[in-house]
Amino acid sequence: MEEKQNLTILIVDDNPVSVKLLEAMLRKEGYQVITASDGPQAREVAFEEQPDLIILDVMMPGEDGFEVITHLKKNARTASIPVIFLTGRYELDAKLAGFDLGAVDYITKPFQAPEVLARVQLHLKLSRATNSLIASQASRLKQLEEAQTSMLTAPEELPRAHFSVYYSALLEAGGDFYDVFRISDDMFGYFVVDVSGHNIATSYITAAVKALLKQNCTPIYKPVESMRMINDVLAEILPEGIYLTACYAKLNRKKKLLSIVNAGHPPAVYLPKEGEARLTEVDGDILGIFNEVYYGQQDIKVTTGDRFFLYSDGLIERPALKKVWFECLPDLLEACSHLKDVPIQEAAEQLTRLMIGQNCKPEDDIVVLGVEV
Repeated sequence: MEEKQNLTILIVDDNPVSVKLLEAMLRKEGYQVITASDGPQAREVAFEEQPDLIILDVMMPGEDGFEVITHLKKNARTASIPVIFLTGRYELDAKLAGFDLGAVDYITKPFQAPEVLARVQLHLKLSRATNSLIASQASRLKQLEEAQTSMLTAPEELPRAHFSVYYSALLEAGGDFYDVFRISDDMFGYFVVDVSGHNIATSYITAAVKALLKQNCTPIYKPVESMRMINDVLAEILPEGIYLTACYAKLNRKKKLLSIVNAGHPPAVYLPKEGEARLTEVDGDILGIFNEVYYGQQDIKVTTGDRFFLYSDGLIERPALKKVWFECLPDLLEACSHLKDVPIQEAAEQLTRLMIGQNCKPEDDIVVLGVEV
């Protein structure tokens, strides 16, 4: 009884006798009951009170039950509330129409208390079980998101790397990620990865890639050699159909040398302190599919104050405009040209705002790394 007192049922019927009968039997069982006599009132009450279940009469003047449930299912606040239709109609087509609109069950007039209570109890249990499952999944996804985020290096953790980052995952745990790491006292690595698809399982690859970077990105290996070794391992361990694109930048701050390797990824942008922004010109195969691969390497002599940007394709793809990423590269270069006087701590976020817009919702995972020499 105490558990039922925490459950609220909304009865919607233009017939006051039906309302009184249903209200009496439900209150006797310990449920909280609220009522409405027409469609608009029902929608307002459902929106404000968030009942645990709705018993909705089909045949009402004005807005009938089919119209009411259609509105309820279109509203995020009421879409998940289970609805049991109350009807005197026996037609199969009418019942099927109700199920198509989202009803979970029917009670046929004249109703009997045992049947009403049994159906109400069943669907409350199902609803609570579903909500519990959703909450559990959300909790696990949150833990996964936190675990993945904890593996991403923050600028304050490695201040000598002189970088800023913008990171936004489309799902709780995204397929795009990055790593920034110290190779030696004056040498740092910057890595941006895009895992194919948006399956939650792809997020587990983050830990594997970080381990491979630590093992293979060392002072004795050229970046192109590191990329080849990483590919060799990924080709053995990745599930079929999963692959990565990536861009790896190795910056030797003492020698003022920037080396870029690309694995099927959008090109990095180099922004010299004196001069125009330009795309790096290096290509290579994607990671994790082929055993025999090619990777090129571009070496750039840099000076203090120069900048470069690594990013995932979510920054530049525009599916709504039917534009693929390479068609948006001129816009990217123009946006980067506006960042010379922006503090590097703000550069990654500013670039994202220039490309995506202040209030626009991203259509894909986005990673942007902004680095200053």
